[in-house]
Amino acid sequence: MRPGLTICAALAHRFQPMNDSTPAAWWRHDPTLLRVVADLLAFELAQARPGRPPPAPPWPRTCHFIHDLGADSLELLGLGTALAEALHLRSGDVDARLLADPVLEAWVAAARAGLDADGAHAMTFRTSGSAGTPKRCVHALATLWQETQVLAGLLPGRTRILSAVPAHHIYGFLFTALLPRALGIEAVVDLRAASPAACLGLLRPGDLVVAHPGWWEALARLQPAFAPDIAGVSSTAPCPDALAGDLAAAGLRLLQVYGSSETGGVGWREGGAAPFTLFPHWQGADGVPELTRRLPDGAAARYPLQDRLEWVDARRFRPAGRIDDAVQVGGTNVFPGYVADVLCMHPAVAQASVRLMRPDEGRRLKAFIVPRAGHGGDRAALAAALATWAGERLATPERPAAWTFGERLPRQASGKPADWIIDAE
Repeated sequence: MRPGLTICAALAHRFQPMNDSTPAAWWRHDPTLLRVVADLLAFELAQARPGRPPPAPPWPRTCHFIHDLGADSLELLGLGTALAEALHLRSGDVDARLLADPVLEAWVAAARAGLDADGAHAMTFRTSGSAGTPKRCVHALATLWQETQVLAGLLPGRTRILSAVPAHHIYGFLFTALLPRALGIEAVVDLRAASPAACLGLLRPGDLVVAHPGWWEALARLQPAFAPDIAGVSSTAPCPDALAGDLAAAGLRLLQVYGSSETGGVGWREGGAAPFTLFPHWQGADGVPELTRRLPDGAAARYPLQDRLEWVDARRFRPAGRIDDAVQVGGTNVFPGYVADVLCMHPAVAQASVRLMRPDEGRRLKAFIVPRAGHGGDRAALAAALATWAGERLATPERPAAWTFGERLPRQASGKPADWIIDAE
């Protein structure tokens, strides 16, 4: 499986713009379904194999999960379950078809048959767990399509999409599976195996680049000069105002989308320091920790907020931090972000990330430390020094019980903070 750029161009199935009220039958476009399925399976297999991830997508259609990836029977069962859960496959013969022929192309065909049979009324996405235990978020396809229509109105004139994000997360699914359907775009270029420098050589007028702040930061370091009529979108984590300003000065129209796996997209902005504007189907109120969504059928649904929002007026807001990012250690609420801030006060620490251990690791906090230059040589000594530092400044439940060191904090492909294995470097 040789890494490289993959152009998901329709050969027999060309996207056509859909009526505003009609959900997109996205799975009938073979390259899109292939990308969603492969990205989901790669993520699930990596979760099942901490410390030894499988080859990164894109995978060839002929990829055999046993012969090429070394999957065993339990891993195959987990992969099939994850696929059925994400796509809401309910046909009785789907599981049998998956286990009988563990080849990517066969699983894509089984998924398409199941979606055609079951109607594909919903999708399930998982949160990253960066602010707590990962959870499953179910979204009706009609509401995802409702949001897609808003995004299409914000991004007219796009002729091609280039993506640096996986397609099985809600952000990637909206922008690389549904948005092409709404805009009549047939080509999605996968940038994940390419460097930002290589991306610059591919860009042409009419392009939309879908990425996360970490990717945009790497691109901005190259001091690019964008050709006219190139747009970008950033989500999954806050985009620093300075970064947004640098990209705008280089000629890029950058759309920032605020949202979550629980809600989907909530609002958008273009200026780096500007407030976000609610999508038209959302309503909120100052001091109320929830949003109300007008559903496509005219009904209303309430969604609890994950962040505090500061309202500029009835339609504009600024995120103001998580509502509650506490975790429990020994029955006591502790705040990993606060612990990380305390660790960053140590003169030898450049950056720190703190999380609750996974169930198989224990029930205490763990810390990942990026040492300052000149302080990372003797990591055992640094761990001892940080344990002393924490013991002098933090209560017992707040003190990390395991230390991991590295040159940069762990990040997911989406740019969000990622988990790590204790003692892995």
